[in-house]
Amino acid sequence: MEHATKILRLPEVKKLTGLARSTIYQKILDGTFPAPVTLGDRAKGDRAVGWPDGDIEGWIQARIAERDATSTGGAS
Repeated sequence: MEHATKILRLPEVKKLTGLARSTIYQKILDGTFPAPVTLGDRAKGDRAVGWPDGDIEGWIQARIAERDATSTGGAS
C-alpha cells in the first residue's frame, strides 16, 4: 500500500525537527530546509501553509546521513 502524503503544520514540524519557528524560516531562506506549500488562497489573504510529511522526513534523514558520514565511531 502506498503512503498517503500528509500535510504537517508548523507546530508539528517544530516538534519533529526540534527547531524554532524563526530557525525554520531562516533555513528556508537559506535554501537548507524544505519550503512550505500554500494551503489557502493568497489572493484572498489566506496565509496557511504546511509541509508534506515526506519533505520533512527526507530532511531529517539527510541530517542523520550527514552525521553518519562524518562520524568517527563515537559513543554507541
